[in-house]
Amino acid sequence: MGILDSLLGAGKGLRSPRGIKHGGKRVSDILAEHGKFFRGEPGGVRANLEGADLSRADFRGANLSQATLAGCNLESANFFGGRLCGTDLSKCNLKMAKLQKCDMTEVKLVGSDLTGADLSGSEVFRGDLTDAIIRNATVRGTVLRQAVLKNTDLSGSDLGLASVREVDLSGAKLDQADLSKAVVRDNKKAAPTT
Repeated sequence: MGILDSLLGAGKGLRSPRGIKHGGKRVSDILAEHGKFFRGEPGGVRANLEGADLSRADFRGANLSQATLAGCNLESANFFGGRLCGTDLSKCNLKMAKLQKCDMTEVKLVGSDLTGADLSGSEVFRGDLTDAIIRNATVRGTVLRQAVLKNTDLSGSDLGLASVREVDLSGAKLDQADLSKAVVRDNKKAAPTT
């Protein structure tokens, strides 16, 4: 385990994709086939892990772009530095997930629960977070440009230094969210909460 891993607590209690099965196959094999699919190589198959229990899975640096993970249990999973471009993560349990420094361009997180997750330094350009729960999460320095945050609950989250531009915040909850030093402009306004 490297110095960065020990500082982030990245390796503690994580499960290797090699030791997790879904649909009778090892997740590591599904990821290998997905890599071939993404590169356009023979034998490639787009990863479909819909509904899988991937809690505490170690996906650090993995390329899951365009994969289907809808309805997965990804609680405490680690995606640090991964690629989730166009990935369907709708209705997932992503509580306490580590999503720092991920490329999440056009990610679909509709109805997902990211309570306590860490998305710091990630790129969520044109992502769809409609009806997502992102309470008490760390979203520091994250780019949320042109994202859809309709009815998203960001209560208590740290959005310091985040870029929240050209975002649809209609119906979003921002109670006690920290927007200090965030770039917030050209957005559809959040409705007042009562």
